[in-house]
Amino acid sequence: MASTAAGKQRIPKVAKVKNKAPAEVQITAEQLLREAKERELELLPPPPKQKITDEEELNDYKLKKRKGFEDNIRKNRTVISNWIKYAQWEESLKEVQRKHGYIAHSRRVFERAVEFCGDKSIMDEQLFFVVLCKAPSKQKEFERVRVIYKYALDRIPKQQAQELFKTYTVFEKRFGDRRGIEDVIVSKRRFQYEEEVKANPHNYDAWFDYLRLVESDADPDPVRDVYERAIANVPPIQEKRHWRRYIYLWINYALYEELEARDPEKTRQVYQACLELIPHKKFTFAKMWLLYGQFEIRQKNLPFARKSLGTGIGKCPKNKLFKGYIELELQLREFDRCRKLYEKYLEFGPENCTTWIKFAELETILGDMDRARAIYELAIGQPRLDMPEVLWKSYIDFEIEQEEYEKTRELYRRLLQRTQHVKVWISYAQFELSLESEDRLAKCQQIYEEANKAMRNCEEKEERLMLLESWRDLEAEFGTDITRDRVRKLLPEKVKKRRKLQAEDGSDAGWEEYYDYIFPEDSANQPNLKLLAMAKMWKKQKQQEEELEQPEEPGESEDSEDSESEKVEVPEHQEEQKGAEAPTEQDTYGDEKKNES
Repeated sequence: MASTAAGKQRIPKVAKVKNKAPAEVQITAEQLLREAKERELELLPPPPKQKITDEEELNDYKLKKRKGFEDNIRKNRTVISNWIKYAQWEESLKEVQRKHGYIAHSRRVFERAVEFCGDKSIMDEQLFFVVLCKAPSKQKEFERVRVIYKYALDRIPKQQAQELFKTYTVFEKRFGDRRGIEDVIVSKRRFQYEEEVKANPHNYDAWFDYLRLVESDADPDPVRDVYERAIANVPPIQEKRHWRRYIYLWINYALYEELEARDPEKTRQVYQACLELIPHKKFTFAKMWLLYGQFEIRQKNLPFARKSLGTGIGKCPKNKLFKGYIELELQLREFDRCRKLYEKYLEFGPENCTTWIKFAELETILGDMDRARAIYELAIGQPRLDMPEVLWKSYIDFEIEQEEYEKTRELYRRLLQRTQHVKVWISYAQFELSLESEDRLAKCQQIYEEANKAMRNCEEKEERLMLLESWRDLEAEFGTDITRDRVRKLLPEKVKKRRKLQAEDGSDAGWEEYYDYIFPEDSANQPNLKLLAMAKMWKKQKQQEEELEQPEEPGESEDSEDSESEKVEVPEHQEEQKGAEAPTEQDTYGDEKKNES
């Protein structure tokens, strides 16, 4: 039993030793949990049970808390939450009504955070929420709040500043004036345009909208900055159609510097930089040269204006540039310079009839008729002209104004040697009729006679018909019955014909109806006229036979019979003889015109 008892006494001793270690481990875990909870609640004010009895104890508590916050920031300065906790604790002291010392201290903490975290990659908009909403706003320092808002919106990435912008809008609506609210709206639109031009820098329409927005600002520096950013996006392809919108950025930039900023030297630099940028060997913009010259004129710098326009003509002669330069010299009454410019202009484009006419008109205004006539003679002698009919008309009108009627007739004859156009004949006849002379009607009728003979072989029968109609109108007003009857007999018959059509592969595509004019004077058309007369008589005879066989129905009149008798149907055997040009219907054109007159 002793041995057994001894054995029993040894076992508890070993058990006592083993039970001590788990107890110590359990106490250590509880301590760690308690410490973690204390760290989570370290921002809260002291619990109600913990009372601070005097000011010295309170100062010791504050010193201890500040030291803890400073140590955390010193360990890791890039963790924004450490800064925020520190600032929130300083704010929680609520000692604003007593020495404002803690507010300044809190502000210094935020300023240190902003200075350290100034990089956009580190900046967090939550930091500014705390600064703006809980610190200066409560102290009614609205101007300070506004400055910090703008500072934040300029530096925080736009994608991360949506909530910040909304808070800024609410702030301005509560504490700002109309100007402040407008600034918020402008800032929002600025943000939208920034996103658009960032997505596509060559979206020039977005740049135009952006520039209109910033030009409302009184400060020219931001406007210039946006203009410089816009014009830096040069079109990648040297084709004019890609530069048309881009070039207006430069134009607006120059106009802004001249009219809004009122900086002539800067305006001159903008124009010169633009003209150096344009690839003049491939294309140019005459508008830029003209605008620059007009700007120098407004600055009363005429030599610079002439030099720039002359350089433009030398590098890239264009019609618009010549016209603008000539118009400028005309306004300055420098007619000798205008003559030299017209000469250069015609060397560049001798086929331009408008230039010849303008040059001759200038000499006419100056009273040098021989010089103007010589210019017209040079013009009509050019081998190639873009609008010769306009040039000849201008020359003829010039001679009529000078009352040189013989020279006018000579011009008409020279023109008719080149062309037999019906309008030239009619214009010649009307010219003779407009003169105050006894034989004007006879000369006019003679011209119509010549024209009718000359146009017999004309393929365009409508033009010949136009001539006869004009002649008929003349005789109706000034002629006699004999001359009227003679012209009426010259008018053609309007007939409807049909012709065979063929497809592209040569197969038969059916028949097509068309109208043709048959002139009595043409001997080749005499068989056709006889055929039409026979067809008309046959149609009339057939109708009379039908009327004898059938009684007349009530309501029919003789007028309807007459109108039906005018329609002609060609018999089948005659149509087969004519082939592809067999007439199917005729209209007595001369009788109709006679009835109308």
